[in-house]
Amino acid sequence: MGAGRMDQKATHIVVLITTSSMIEAEAIGRALVEERVAACVNIIPGLRSLFRWEGKIEQQEETLMLVKSRSERLPSILEAVKRLHSYAVPEVIALPVLAGSPDYLAWIDESVG
Repeated sequence: MGAGRMDQKATHIVVLITTSSMIEAEAIGRALVEERVAACVNIIPGLRSLFRWEGKIEQQEETLMLVKSRSERLPSILEAVKRLHSYAVPEVIALPVLAGSPDYLAWIDESVG
């Protein structure tokens, strides 16, 4: 897998979170970084989501957050999102990082403590 570090135990994660607005994403992202449960949060506006809710197909403009962290921080991420998010059922999906730049993964470790 080249020079990238293999993370077989999936100690690092990328968490996908959708929000209703850029303002909400910034508030959640800032809290995650300030609380040291995330090293970095990328915020991507302009997402269009199609989904089924309460038996109907809905369409909504949303903002996507990409949260870089460690797997053991996921419970704290979930708690912060539940505390700060406006949705009844917010999307919070953690994906394992199988490999990455050793320097970047070390920086995540340092940033989340």
